[in-house]
Amino acid sequence: MKKQFNRMKQLANQTVGRAEKTEVLSDDLLQIERRMELVRVVSHNTHKKMASCLQGHIGADAEKRHKKLPLTALSQAMMEGGNQLGEDSLIGKMMEVCGDAENRLASELMQHELQIEKDVLDPLSQLAEVEIPNILKQRKQLAKLVLDYDSAKARWLQATKSIISGTNTQALTAKADLLKEEVDEAMNKVELCKDQLAADMYSFFSKEGDYARYFITLLEAQADYHRKSLTVLESVLPTIQAQQDSWVEKPAFGTALEDHLKRSGREIALPIEACVMMLLETGMKEEGLFRIAAGASKLKKLKAALDCSTSQLEEFYSDPHAVAGALKSYLRELPEPLMTHQLYDEWIQASSVADPDKRLQALWVVCDQLPKNNRNNLRYLVKFLAKLAQDSEVNKMTPSNIAIVLGPNLLWAKTEGSLAEMAAATSVHVVAIVEPIIQHADWFFPEDVEFNVSGMFVMPTPASNHSNPSDYDCSTIERKRPNSMVGPETDAARKDKDCDLDTESTVL
Repeated sequence: MKKQFNRMKQLANQTVGRAEKTEVLSDDLLQIERRMELVRVVSHNTHKKMASCLQGHIGADAEKRHKKLPLTALSQAMMEGGNQLGEDSLIGKMMEVCGDAENRLASELMQHELQIEKDVLDPLSQLAEVEIPNILKQRKQLAKLVLDYDSAKARWLQATKSIISGTNTQALTAKADLLKEEVDEAMNKVELCKDQLAADMYSFFSKEGDYARYFITLLEAQADYHRKSLTVLESVLPTIQAQQDSWVEKPAFGTALEDHLKRSGREIALPIEACVMMLLETGMKEEGLFRIAAGASKLKKLKAALDCSTSQLEEFYSDPHAVAGALKSYLRELPEPLMTHQLYDEWIQASSVADPDKRLQALWVVCDQLPKNNRNNLRYLVKFLAKLAQDSEVNKMTPSNIAIVLGPNLLWAKTEGSLAEMAAATSVHVVAIVEPIIQHADWFFPEDVEFNVSGMFVMPTPASNHSNPSDYDCSTIERKRPNSMVGPETDAARKDKDCDLDTESTVL
C-alpha cells in the first residue's frame, strides 16, 4: 500500500514538473522523440487526405475497385445511352465511342490507385499507426520503469537514513540491503529498456530519408498515370475525330466554301443549290426578289434547315423572299467572298478599264483565275441570276438591280470593319463588276449548267415564256478572248465565233 502511494506521489510530481525525476535519455534522443511525435501526426493527417483523393475503395481488389470508380459509372452510362439512342443517332454513336475511351481511362486510374495504396498509403499508415506508436509505447514503458527506479531509490535512501538515527541497526540494515537490491534490479530494467528505445529511435532517425521517399514515389506514380492517360487519349482522339467528321456534315453557313464542299462531297454548296432550285420553282416572277426583306423567324428556320442538310424544304417554296434572303446570308457569311479577297484588286482594276470591250476581256481574265470551286459556284449562281434577269419586266430585277443588291455579298475588301461598312465602301465598284458578268453570263461561262446538280431536288418545268440563255445577242461584244488565255476550242467557243464580229459594240 505504501509502495503504491509513493508511486502515485512520484507520478503527480512528474505531471506537474519534469517528465521523470531521473532523466535517462540524452539530448539528441529527446530531440528525436519530439520530431518522431510530429512525424506521426503529420503522416497521419497526410495519409487521411491522400486516401480521400482516391476514387476507388481502399483495400478492395482490382475488379471491385474498377467497378466502383466514377469514371466506370460514367463509361457505362455513356455506352448505355448510346445503345438507347441507336445507330441512327450521331450523339449515340459518339457516346459509345467515348464511353469506351472513358472505360480505358478508368482502368488506368484503377492501376494507379492500387500502386499508390501499395507504395505510399500502406507505408505511411505503417509509419504513423504502427512503427512510431510502438516506439512511443517503449517510451512510456521506460517512464514507468524510471518511476519504479525512483520509488525504490527513494525508499532505499530513506532506509539508510533510518539506520543512522534508529536503534535497531541490524534490522534496518537488512531492510536497506533488500531495498538496494530492488534499486539495482529497477536500474537494470531501465537500462535495458533505454537501450532498446535508443536503438529504435536512432533507427527511425536514420530512415527518415526512406520515409521521405514515399512522397517522391507519389509524384512519380502520378506522373506515370498522367502519361499513360494521355497516351490513351492521344490514341483514341484522332480516331474519334475522324469518325465525327465522317458522321457529321457540319453547318454550311459561316464555313469556308472549300471545307463545306470537301466534307459534303458536293460540287455546289448546298445553300446555293437548294435556294436556286426553290427560286426556279416559285420565285422567278416574284417582284423585288433579293430586295424585299424576309421575315426574320422564317429566314432563321430556313438557314437552320439548310445547316441540317435536309431536302425537306417544301414549306419554304411559298416564301421566295425568305429563300432569297437565305442565299444572300450564305454568301455574306462566307469567311472569304465567293470572288475571293486575293483577286479583289484585280477585279477593281478590270472594272476601271474605259473601253467596254476591253473591260469585259479584263473581267474574263480575272474570272478565269478564280479557284476551281469558287469559279464553279460563281458560274452556277451567275447562270441562275441571268435566268432571273430574263423576267425583269415582271420581277423588276434587271442585271443592274441584281448587282446592286447581291454584288456586295459576292465581293468585298479584306479590311477592318463590319461587312456592311466594307460593302458600302466598294459597292459602286462591285456593281460595275457583277452587272456585266450577269449581262453576259454565257460569254463568261459558255458551259451549260445543270441546276439540280446533286439530284436532291425536282427540277421545275421551264416556263413557256422563259427565253433561252443562249439567245443573248452576242454581236454586242468581241467574242475573241486574249491570246494568252486561249485554250482548246470548245463547242461553245465555236458558237461564239459565229457571231457577227463587225457589229458595233455597245457593252454596258
